This record gives sequence, structure tokens and C-alpha cells, in this order.
Amino acid sequence: MQKRKLGNSGLDVSALGLGCMGMSSAYGPAAEKQEMVVLIRTAVERGVTFFDTAEAYGPFVNEELVGEALAPLRNQVVIATKFGFDIDPITSSRSGGLNSRPEHIKQVAEASLKRLRTDVIDLFYQHRVDPDVPIEEVAGAVKDLIQAGKVKHFGLSEAAAQTIRRAHAVQPVTAVQSEYSLWTRDPEEEVLQTLEELGIGFVPFSPLGAGFLTGKIDTNTTFDRTDFRNISPRFMPEARKANQVLVDLLGKIADEKKATPAQIALAWLLAQKPWIVPIPGTTKLHRLEENIGAVNVELTPDDLGEIKSTASKITIQGARLPDAVLKMTGR
Repeated sequence: MQKRKLGNSGLDVSALGLGCMGMSSAYGPAAEKQEMVVLIRTAVERGVTFFDTAEAYGPFVNEELVGEALAPLRNQVVIATKFGFDIDPITSSRSGGLNSRPEHIKQVAEASLKRLRTDVIDLFYQHRVDPDVPIEEVAGAVKDLIQAGKVKHFGLSEAAAQTIRRAHAVQPVTAVQSEYSLWTRDPEEEVLQTLEELGIGFVPFSPLGAGFLTGKIDTNTTFDRTDFRNISPRFMPEARKANQVLVDLLGKIADEKKATPAQIALAWLLAQKPWIVPIPGTTKLHRLEENIGAVNVELTPDDLGEIKSTASKITIQGARLPDAVLKMTGR
């Protein structure tokens, strides 16, 4: 597995990380815990060193899973987790909305450290920008945690360029995490340029378009009733039908490269910048190995040119998230 540095921070991670959210939530019922412990440990054996979780995934249970799986391997890996929601510790309900007050951030850090079975969080992201708390106060709270030795690096998720600049001026931001893939290219408008200027790494989540870019989802695919894709505009049947043209493009390149559409989608992301580290998620060993294989897929300038030219003519149908969720992004 190749390594990459997240910006100028010096934080070395595997070129592909593992997003762990789907093991516990969002894509239907949680997977069997011990199977996921084995999967996470297998990922380490295959060279993955970067693991992404959050208190909100579950809530809480995903951090516990990642903590259990990685405790024996702690000195070999980088663990990223997130704060920023009001979650009732008794009911595990997220009904309280956003909360990035400094005192809350510090409480979340203590609780996450326990669940992750570690004495330091490698990368601590603000999960969503809280409009009620100045970003300078958020950065200051994380700076305190870094000075106390409880956190190593500060990150932001789904933040706008100006917010990133303001946070970075208080406490250097190591990485920004946002959705980015061939069918979600919003970060190209301002964020990527800002990150390059400031020396910040970028961590695309949902790099396979919540599974759509694998080519395994079509208009006939059905999801579990608890799967968020049931309410995602981009996964409505008419949108899936219209967006199939992008998967066809990936399939064409994949055939030429003796690869899979998923590998081409990941290889495209890796080719954009040397400080981009995608975190595809999976609950299946064969998908893990397929994703890791993307690191060895080389896209030539001609390949990248063809993808750029063809993709520029494709208008993706449907918003990437429901309106209520979308309003919390890009602040």
C-alpha cells in the first residue's frame, strides 16, 4: 500500500483509508460486530492505516467497534473521529441538532477516547459547521485539546472555503473531509484550491457515490427500509436511470484497464492531487480488496482527459442529500 501525507501536516496515512460508518449505520441494519472487527483488522494486514469513524455513527457504537478492532494494533494506525452533534448519552438520540460549543467539544473528546480505547485521537474533525458557534472558538477548543495531548490533528467536514481559512488561522487544519467523487464535484469550485494554498489534506467520503459508481446498482435495486438511499434524491429511480451514463463511462475505462468501475472511480480521485486520501467504506472483504486494488490502477493523461471530456457533458440528476441534510453543508 502506498502512503500519502495529508497536506503539510506530516500526517502519513495509507493512500486509501477505510470509512467505517456503514458498518453500524446509514446503509441498513448494522453488520455483525465480530465480522467487522475481523474486516478492520484484515484491512490493517492489507496495508490500510487510516480509519474513519464518528460519535454520531450509531450513535456511539461505531467508535466502540473501531476501538475494539484496533486496540491491539493501535501503534500501526491513524484514527479519525468527529464531534459536533448533540447526542443524548442515554437514548443515543441526535434530536438536539448541532453543538460545537467548546465545553461540549471537550466532553465529546473524553467520551470518544474511552470508546476508542486510546489515549489520543489522531484526527478530530468538526462533523458539521455550527452556525451558532464562531469557528474561531471551535478551533480554539481543539487547540486546547492538542496542547493537552488528547488530540494530534484538527479537521473540518463539509466546510466552506472561508470557514476553513478562519479556522486555520487559529489552529492549523490538517484535513478537510467532504463528499467528492465523479458524481459530486462541488469541492472543485473553491475548496480544493483553498486547501492547496494552505497546505491542507483532503479526505473524500463516499468516493464511490454511496455504491452507485460500482456499477452494482440500477433502477431495480431495492434498499433496506433503514437505508438512507431511500430518501436520497439521487437514488430515486428516474435519477438512477439518468445517472447510469456515468457508470457506463467508468465501465468502458475499466474494461480497457482490466479493472472494475469502482477501481477507476477511486483511481481518478487519487490522480487529482497527491494529498487526496479517499475513504471508501464496505462491510465485505472482497470489496475491501477490490478497493485497495485501485491504488495500482494507473490512469494515463489520455485516460484522465477522456474522463474529463465525457464527464463534463453529463449532468448528474438529483441532489446528493435530502434538503434538510444539505442545509448543514458548505457553511
